[in-house]
Amino acid sequence: MGIETALPAPFRRITPSRRVRRHTKHRKHPMTQSPHTDITPSRLVVMDIDSTLIDEEVIDLLGDASGHGDRIAHITERAMRGEIDFKQALRERVALLKGLGTDVFDEVLGRTHFTNGALDFVNECHRRGWKVGVVSGGFHEVADSLVRMAHLDHCLANRLVVRDGYLTGEVDGDIVTKESKLAALREWAAQDGVPMERTVAIGDGANDIPMILAAGTGIAFCAKPVVREAAPHSITTRDLRLALPIIDDQA
Repeated sequence: MGIETALPAPFRRITPSRRVRRHTKHRKHPMTQSPHTDITPSRLVVMDIDSTLIDEEVIDLLGDASGHGDRIAHITERAMRGEIDFKQALRERVALLKGLGTDVFDEVLGRTHFTNGALDFVNECHRRGWKVGVVSGGFHEVADSLVRMAHLDHCLANRLVVRDGYLTGEVDGDIVTKESKLAALREWAAQDGVPMERTVAIGDGANDIPMILAAGTGIAFCAKPVVREAAPHSITTRDLRLALPIIDDQA
């Protein structure tokens, strides 16, 4: 049986539990694929945050707060499909956030939800002695809280410029791109002493493709068509526990 873990208060749904459909191409039960009573050889799992670790896109929630939700969501969708340059798309969206107060981060955090099975998946990875990291085109101002709640080991995200308690509409420092996501996967693998063939990358957007292809096990998670076509493995049901049998099937 699948392990059920209560979500931390800000992420707990008040609606009845969602039914998990079973019609993915990987049908073995995610939590009982094989017994792991001892620590298994090291792995590093790296996943995207928005629409992978959590159900939402944080930039879109910030857009709702700014009054530009529809416009920002449209740009996000085009960027995730790979139709427009991600850096330029991020700058355009962040510019529309100018004037928001920093209290918006707590508001947005309260509207996010860990994806079904996400905490179970992370906990099982840690039980096996694996490391888990996240790479995101989103923002440390929200991501850092998610990392603490899920007890993750690594995090790469963007930062927003704040002046006198308000967003300036600018990104602080280099923008996280598909290249920097891939670089983080490689850097963390070396840091943790994990060979690349034992790394796992999970994501949904076009900017996740390079790390998905470079990892020993690359998984498209409820992804855009361009990602599903590129990835060696694909999950189409929103349950991150379904990544476990895919990982366990690898040599």
